[in-house]
Order: sequence, then structure tokens, then C-alpha cells
Amino acid sequence: MGLFLGLGIAGIVLLALSLVFDGVLEGALDGVLDGLFDGWLSLPVIAGFVSMLGFTGAIVLGTTDLGTTAATAAGVLAGLLAARLTWWLSSSLMRDRAATAPRDADLLGTGGSVVTAIPADGYGEVLLRVAGQPVKYAARSATPMERGAEIWVEAALSATSVLVRPVER
Repeated sequence: MGLFLGLGIAGIVLLALSLVFDGVLEGALDGVLDGLFDGWLSLPVIAGFVSMLGFTGAIVLGTTDLGTTAATAAGVLAGLLAARLTWWLSSSLMRDRAATAPRDADLLGTGGSVVTAIPADGYGEVLLRVAGQPVKYAARSATPMERGAEIWVEAALSATSVLVRPVER
């Protein structure tokens, strides 16, 4: 029973290490197997298998009179199930991609307000709603603009600055 409990604890320790050293095993084996196992040799999958093998084997050995062979067989089956579930969960999380980041063209026509006054010959700051989130950008304008003025984005000058014009009502 001590061996099975040791395996279970080793699996939990390996899982904790996989949180710290994420992707180390995949990186070490990169190109060697050329995607043969497709994520099956990841640390979380191996940790799930080892810990379920150990804990299930200990439970079967401690609660029944079936012996070490039956405990090992039950542990292997439970370990394979845990490995499969871990692989499925991690692969489904990896497929869950968020929307792409906004591009410069996405800023054109966006409305906002001046946060820091924009002088005629320099930069001020504007607050825009980009993908539903308030984002502050450096801003230039052909005319000086006071704090609180409503603006439209005419062009994206860089990733962090825009050219704006006042909203005409």
C-alpha cells in the first residue's frame, strides 16, 4: 500500500511542478516524436495518470482482499481515465481562443472624449471604447481641444496614438 500512496503523492507533486514548469517536457521532446502523441506526454496528463494509479491502487488494496495485481489493474484503468480527461480538458482550453486584438483600422470612427487637453502643436489624451473596454490613447488634433470634448478618431498614428477631430452636432 505504501508504494501506491507514494505514486499518488508523486503524481500530485508532479502536477504542482507542471504548474511551475509548464511545457518543459513538450519542449524537451520537441521534434523527437513529431506530434505522435499529440499532448499525451504533457506533465499534467502524466501527473493525472500517476496519481490516479497510486490512489486507486491504494484504495483497492486497502478496502478489498483482491491483492496487488487487481489493485494495479484498477489503478491503471483509473489512471488512463484521468489521463484522458486531463488531455481532453487541456486541449479544449487550448482551443478556446479569444477574439483577435483590435487593429488600427478598427479604431477609425470610434468616438470618445478628451481626457487631457490637446494643444495645437502636441499631444493630449483621449479615452476611447475599444472592444467594449475604455482605453486611453495619446492624441493629436488639427485644432486645440479642451478636456471633456467629444471626438472621433480619423486615423491611427501608431499603436498608442490617434489623430482625432471634434464631433460636430
